[in-house]
Amino acid sequence: MRRRDQRRAAVFALYQQDATGQDLEAALPRDASAFTRSLARGVEAHREELDALIERHAHGWALDRIAPLERSILRAALYELRHAGELPGEAPIPAEGAIEEAVETAKTFCSAQAPAFVNGILGAALEELRQNPSTR
Repeated sequence: MRRRDQRRAAVFALYQQDATGQDLEAALPRDASAFTRSLARGVEAHREELDALIERHAHGWALDRIAPLERSILRAALYELRHAGELPGEAPIPAEGAIEEAVETAKTFCSAQAPAFVNGILGAALEELRQNPSTR
């Protein structure tokens, strides 16, 4: 399975958990790869940190106003930007690649405005991380 598909499986499990309150383990596909499971579990473990980062860069938007799927896309991409070394498998995706994957997922599954919104938040967060590496 392509890494893009594994990321999307994690995002959809996170979305299902967020939208329904379902347990993450129940939301993950039975045949989820180690990468998918690790990404979803990592997001869950670091949710407060990731949400704080989203809120700092989602100017004019409270976290609960962001659509659940977009929140899940943002959380997964930010987890990869901050904690890529914790994921199993190949070398971590470059930061710009993580952002591009998130934007492509938003283009495919979200509203027409979502890709620009996701890109803006992730771009600003990446700039923050690059200016202050100790926040990584």
